Amino acid sequence: MKLGIIGLPQSGKTTIFEALTQNISGSVHTGEDRISMIRVPDGRIDILSAMYEPQKTTYAQVEYFLPGTVAAKKDQSIWTAARDCDALIHVIRNHTALGSEKKSPFEDYVKMEQELILADLVVVEKRLERLELDQKRGKKLDPQEHTLVAECRENLENETPLRRVADLASAHSLRGFAFLSAKPMLVLFNNDDEDDQLPAVGEITSVEDCLVIRGKLEQELAQMSAEDAAGFLNEFNISESAMDKVIRKSYSLLGLISFFTVGSDEVRAWSIKGGTEAVDAAEAVHTDLKKGFIRAEVLAYDDLIDAGTYAAARKKGTVRLEGKNYKVRDGDIINIRFNV
Repeated sequence: MKLGIIGLPQSGKTTIFEALTQNISGSVHTGEDRISMIRVPDGRIDILSAMYEPQKTTYAQVEYFLPGTVAAKKDQSIWTAARDCDALIHVIRNHTALGSEKKSPFEDYVKMEQELILADLVVVEKRLERLELDQKRGKKLDPQEHTLVAECRENLENETPLRRVADLASAHSLRGFAFLSAKPMLVLFNNDDEDDQLPAVGEITSVEDCLVIRGKLEQELAQMSAEDAAGFLNEFNISESAMDKVIRKSYSLLGLISFFTVGSDEVRAWSIKGGTEAVDAAEAVHTDLKKGFIRAEVLAYDDLIDAGTYAAARKKGTVRLEGKNYKVRDGDIINIRFNV
């Protein structure tokens, strides 16, 4: 699952990317795409790992993508690469920048939204033109697609991003269009080092997921050793890096949850979409587990902590057997019984 980092020039996209990924570069990456996988902080994994002392501990991961500033091909829109992302992080400048105009986060938010909407409107218009041409040629059309695409055009012309129209954002027949304004979005206000407050941006905070980030400060933290970073956070009475919050928010923005497998060989978090059934969760571990699925032995993380050990939880009756249609919950510890 991939999140694209977007924003206007001087918003601090590169700073945020480097703070998130600890992928610091001294050179300018003009025109180059940058991508990095990072683990999702999860205290439950830390506790399970301390409990089982496995040979290996594996966290859930998300992928961050910083599109290049120049399109890879002359006939390619600057947004082409971003369409491949599952969600977007919109970085908005709320800090002072040398040589820049006065910061205007609300206006910058609106400008970027208009760019996304316009890019989607171009796609919609082209598709409707093609559908109408096919109809004139006597080709049988899918009436549902035409209706949905026309609804997209109406909303976009009214400057409504498609993510705010649930039926359109989730429509299966529209997925191939990869509409930018339909993607889940996290808005990051990139503040000055001494400012941790949300700017006055009207209704934005009520219609979007918003977080404040002090990008330069977080970038400096990313360059410190773990020990120095911990000392810095402690000195300023900060419970955790803001980047950890962004990463966890990114994970939930993608609609993902984690279930765990535990043992002396490995403690691991597996990423699945919320609402995934046990048989499909088993496939995430290995295809054979889905083919030979019999039952899922399930223990909620909180029940394990309450009992103290897996054996004690079994005695308390909180370890249960579930069938293939059981909808896995975030934090479930699962052992798949199978036979192939």
